[in-house]
Amino acid sequence: MHASLTRQSVPWEAVIALDGASPDRLPAPLAADPRVRTLALPRPVGAACARNLALTQVRTPYVNWADDDDEFTDDAMSVRLNAMESAKVGWCAGWSEDQHPDGSSTLWRCPTPPGRHEAGDVWTYWKSPADTIPIGPTTILARTDLVRAAPMGGLVQGEDYCAIGVTNLAPGVLLPVPVYRYRKHPGQMTAQPGYEQVESAAREHAWQYGRSLLSVLRNHEHLVHG
Repeated sequence: MHASLTRQSVPWEAVIALDGASPDRLPAPLAADPRVRTLALPRPVGAACARNLALTQVRTPYVNWADDDDEFTDDAMSVRLNAMESAKVGWCAGWSEDQHPDGSSTLWRCPTPPGRHEAGDVWTYWKSPADTIPIGPTTILARTDLVRAAPMGGLVQGEDYCAIGVTNLAPGVLLPVPVYRYRKHPGQMTAQPGYEQVESAAREHAWQYGRSLLSVLRNHEHLVHG
């Protein structure tokens, strides 16, 4: 992930949440990079909590969370930042790719169609908890205040599904280009034994969260505008 960040053409800084790991384990290139700051948590708290605690340390106007074993495409930041500022929207996302051990990749086109989407539109493309999620959570670059208003759900896994809630808070743009690569390998979380045991529950929670958030916001808008 750090290597892919160094190839970006726009300024950036990263906050790394060390989920119970010793700061001494931070690879030398990251430790030497002044753009990288760390939040060392004294004990493991899980991905959702670690990401939320790191979110409080973010100083940039836009934020995109990511996993350390994945990578951004070289123009991921610039193409989305330009689209956001041109369209004057709160978020911008793209497609993602699965990167396989043999070096090949598979493009994933999310169910949400490319183009501009008003607040709440994206969630309507997630028809049921068992269906494919409507947009790739790690492909979303968004205003930091919006992400803080719709943070990670407190789940042991699938917390990134809740991150899609940011699309309920402001209009955004989905670009028909890959911006994120998921590296497929035996050590990834989704490949661990027992992962599927709570997958349906995590999906149900996130799906209900998004639907409820959307309903509350639309009811509030109705009350305000009559």
